[in-house]
Amino acid sequence: MKSAPLYRRLLLLASAGSLVNWLAACTSAPKAVVSLPPVRPAPLPEPAPEPPVVQVKPIEELPPDKISVAMNERDYRRDAASHLYSMNNHRIFQGRLPALLYAVGVLRVQVDRQGRVQHLDWMRAPRHAPEVIAEIERTVREAAPFPAPVKMGRVVYTDTWLWHKSGRFQLDTLTEGQA
Repeated sequence: MKSAPLYRRLLLLASAGSLVNWLAACTSAPKAVVSLPPVRPAPLPEPAPEPPVVQVKPIEELPPDKISVAMNERDYRRDAASHLYSMNNHRIFQGRLPALLYAVGVLRVQVDRQGRVQHLDWMRAPRHAPEVIAEIERTVREAAPFPAPVKMGRVVYTDTWLWHKSGRFQLDTLTEGQA
């Protein structure tokens, strides 16, 4: 039974060889080190340009004819109509208007606290005369700034435009009436 110890020796030797092979497989040659270029952060975006600063005169610095102390829309409407008349004196129909007018329009005007026209809204537009609609809107915008409504902050007022075929007009607020 001499073969049994030999068998054990061979088995032990084979086991040791397997262990050496296994350990050799676990180790590896050192890997080459690859150097990458340094990472640079992305440039920051340019800041957006500042919007232009609009200089607005404080209400206290406005001349007295550019200030309205009206407490309500009705009183402001008189101030606005007077302002429009002063800006368009040569276009105001003098005297009583004839019974038949070329156009009648009702326009609502929104004015901010500085007297700037913010919005125009037709309540009754003279659609048969689009040139009158355009002329009234142009006249209102060119008359800005209106008297600043210091007591109300901002105002929306409505006035009726009475348009003669000659291109002259009256506002219902300051009309001299019709024949």
